[in-house]
Amino acid sequence: KKRASTLEVVDRHGPCAQTPVSLPSLAKILANDQLRVKSIQAQVVKPSDSINTNKELVGKSQNHPNKSKDKQQSELPTQSGAPLKSGNYIVTIGLGTPKRNLSLQFDTGSPLTWTQCRPCAGHCYKQKDPIFNPSTSTTYSNISCKSTQCSQLANITRAGCYLNVTCIYGLRYGDSSYTIGFFSRDKLTVTPTDVFRDFLFGCGQNNEGLFGQTAGLLGLSKGPISFLSQTAKKYSQYFSYCLPSDISSTGFLAFGKNNNNNNKTTKDGPPGVPPIFYFIEITAISVGGTQLRINETVFKTAGAIIDSGTVITRLPPAAYKATSKEFKRQMKKLKYKSAPAVSILDTCFHISGHTNITNIPTMSFIFKGNATVDLYPAGIIYVINSSVVCLAFAGNSDPQDFAIFGNTQQRKLEVVYDVAEGRLGFSHNPHCL
Repeated sequence: KKRASTLEVVDRHGPCAQTPVSLPSLAKILANDQLRVKSIQAQVVKPSDSINTNKELVGKSQNHPNKSKDKQQSELPTQSGAPLKSGNYIVTIGLGTPKRNLSLQFDTGSPLTWTQCRPCAGHCYKQKDPIFNPSTSTTYSNISCKSTQCSQLANITRAGCYLNVTCIYGLRYGDSSYTIGFFSRDKLTVTPTDVFRDFLFGCGQNNEGLFGQTAGLLGLSKGPISFLSQTAKKYSQYFSYCLPSDISSTGFLAFGKNNNNNNKTTKDGPPGVPPIFYFIEITAISVGGTQLRINETVFKTAGAIIDSGTVITRLPPAAYKATSKEFKRQMKKLKYKSAPAVSILDTCFHISGHTNITNIPTMSFIFKGNATVDLYPAGIIYVINSSVVCLAFAGNSDPQDFAIFGNTQQRKLEVVYDVAEGRLGFSHNPHCL
């Protein structure tokens, strides 16, 4: 059964992107990744801080007069989230009437879809696409402060109010990036046949940070106003993706059920965790066919999520120590020499003299129910340069911080989310190249 609702996924730094942006340095990628991880972990261990902004949100936009002297103060709790530049993966959707194509990063850890909007009354960062202008869309409207839709923002941010009329949102991310703007509705076009006429999204008027010159974000987490919730009647909260294996290839993001049978591994999050993440139950790790001696309490204590925006998988300290030790032992047998650490990656090797760097120890993750996922070599090592590679994993500092199964490990796998049934599976799809 073919799904018609399929979008092409590209790495925004590669030649497949319509308007590619320059590749950030490795140090920047890893630093941003660490900020994302810290912000995700912070949602569990402490309550959200808040944004306090008195910057003007509105200029000469549709439905609003120019209020250049009116400044509205809004107390908005932050949504700890990700410095999005580490995510890399973009899709193109259409917004408004007439349709304007926008390149958005898709993120399974974010509950709100938003894009930058004219007139950028506060500030807009540089993006490749023309910034969406709501005044030119005949189907655009703002959401009222008193509406039930505005109250739905409460799960991700306290809804503010502009001039006691218009609902506003505010999200701040882990690196102090932020977006503030009007909570709005307009026509969203996913494919020519899949059009959603009253799609709720954030129309950002004040945006700053590491968003990588994309137009905004497609929020694919759980939550009452996420893309999945709003399109549930059409797609049944079911989607899958295959990430590009390198910057020169393409992947896909597909919505709606197919006939694949996948390993079912997702569980609900533990008490106190925001219900936006996708939890998985890791029970064991195998390196080169050897199952590591990791006490079963290690993963039970920490828990684990899967995240499309985190680059490097994070493991509890004890699990990472065991993984690194066994990987080093087996790499030594294959005549690889150790190399100095690179940022958060401390299990590194010289590859000079080795003609085939896919000749490395295999690696598998075992999930609850004995569902085993074998990683491809591209999901095991991270290429630093032509002479050095590193194990593409890092350890958490706190045993209670949950593990995060990142996008490097998801390469060449189709990851399938059945949100309504609370299930998640992996499959070796031949179309994931």
